[in-house]
Amino acid sequence: MARRLFQLYTGLALYGVSMGLMVRADLGLEPWSVLNQGISRHTGLTIGTVTIVSGALILLLWIPLRQRPGLGTVSNVVILGLVMDATMAVTPELASLGARIPLLAFAVALNGAATGLYISARFGPGPRDGLMTGLHQRTGRPVRLVRTCIEVTVLAVGYLLGGSLGVGTVVYALAIGPLAQFFLRRFAINDLTAEPSPVVARGGTSPERAILPE
Repeated sequence: MARRLFQLYTGLALYGVSMGLMVRADLGLEPWSVLNQGISRHTGLTIGTVTIVSGALILLLWIPLRQRPGLGTVSNVVILGLVMDATMAVTPELASLGARIPLLAFAVALNGAATGLYISARFGPGPRDGLMTGLHQRTGRPVRLVRTCIEVTVLAVGYLLGGSLGVGTVVYALAIGPLAQFFLRRFAINDLTAEPSPVVARGGTSPERAILPE
């Protein structure tokens, strides 16, 4: 339990750091951050605050989908936004492309490691992953299709609101799956490998295949 809690909160904290660093790299964000940044620009709220609020609102959608949040779900809602804002507060804006490109690469790699840490702890999915798996279970559509539809919609709305869409968005989309798969194996807790996954119940399918691009 101690190791699981350590992995959960370390992973969530690092995930928030990676999100803040991607904003500072200013080369494009992952889909949900594009949306949150767009909303932030129209409301005056920080992107971290919008991330918290949007996560809480997404949890409300779990009710008709009959999804049950876990400790990791609630922690995800609160921690990501707080750490994201804190990271941006201590990280200056960068003008040099020579500094922004390595920062983007580091942020994406860190995001993959953070994903492996907190998911391997198995305390429940984040609100956005739970939305995806809930829609998958209710509609019977493939996880890949449900994930793609959600993220394309989120990305389009975020871009129209002024969110940052760019090469970083593409890099993230191509790299996060392989990175997270690698780190999920790296941080797996052997005592939990035989247990049903609390991330998604899908007929024996591993949690990493359920929430990451297949």
